[in-house]
Amino acid sequence: MMQSIVFIGGGNMTTSLISGLRHAGWSGDAITVVDHNADKRERLSEQYGVQTVAQAESSHLRAADAVVLAVKPQVMAETARALAPVFEDARPLILSIAAGIPLSALRRWLGADFAYVRCMPNTPSLLGVGATGLYADEVATTEQRQLADDIMATAGINAWVDDESLIDAVIATSGSGPAYFFAFMEAMIAGARDLGLDETAARELVLQTALGAARMATESGDDPATLRAKVTSKGGTTAAALNHFEAGDLDKLVAGAMHAASDRASELARDLSDG
Repeated sequence: MMQSIVFIGGGNMTTSLISGLRHAGWSGDAITVVDHNADKRERLSEQYGVQTVAQAESSHLRAADAVVLAVKPQVMAETARALAPVFEDARPLILSIAAGIPLSALRRWLGADFAYVRCMPNTPSLLGVGATGLYADEVATTEQRQLADDIMATAGINAWVDDESLIDAVIATSGSGPAYFFAFMEAMIAGARDLGLDETAARELVLQTALGAARMATESGDDPATLRAKVTSKGGTTAAALNHFEAGDLDKLVAGAMHAASDRASELARDLSDG
C-alpha cells in the first residue's frame, strides 16, 4: 500500500519534493498539501494531481504516514502549536525541512512522542540535483528512516548524520555551499573581464567550466585532489594560478568561512528556539 504524506506549506521546496515523488511513481491521492494560499493549492492540484486543503484536519493527519513541516522557520512555532491539538492520537513521522529549528523546539511546540527527522536540503533541490543532510531521533524506526530517505531522495542525494549538532556542519557545507560557488563564479567572471573578455564570453566560459568540473568530479570516479593533479602541469599556467591560491591560504580562508556559517547556524537555532 502506498504510504501517505501530508505537506504543511506549499512553497518551492514542497513543489520540488512533490514533483520528485510523482515522477518516482507516488500516487497523487497519497499526497496532501495544506496551505492557506488558494493560488498555490490550485497550481499544485492541477500540475501534480495531489490533494490540497486550506486547513489541516485530524482526518488528514490521522491517515498520514509522514507529515512534512515545510513552512518558514519564522512561523514554525505558531504552525506547530496550532497543529498539536489536531493530531489527536495520530503519531506519524514528522519531517522538518525548516533551517535552524532544533528538534528540542519541535518537541516543545508539537509534542515529544513523535518520531522526528530533521532535514537540511539546499536550493539545487528545486532542480532535483540537491544535497540533503538528515538526522533521525531515537524514536524513528528503520522503516520511518527509509520513508524519510525515499521522500528526500526525490530532490537529489541524501547524507545521514548521527548527531543533530552536525546539522550545523551540513548547513555550512551544502546548505550555504551553493552561494560559495556562485561567489567564486562571480570572481572568475570579473577576472575574465579584467583580462579583456567581454561579459557574454566571460560568463559563458566560467559557467560551462564550473558545470564541466562538477560533472568530472561526480562522474569520473576520481577525487577532486586527483583531478586537480591531472590538469596541473609542473611550471604551467594552472600551476601558476594554484600557487597564487596557496599563497593566499585558500584552505584556511574556506575553512574559516564554513566555521563562520556553522557558528551562525547555531546562533540562529538558539534564537528561533527561544522565540
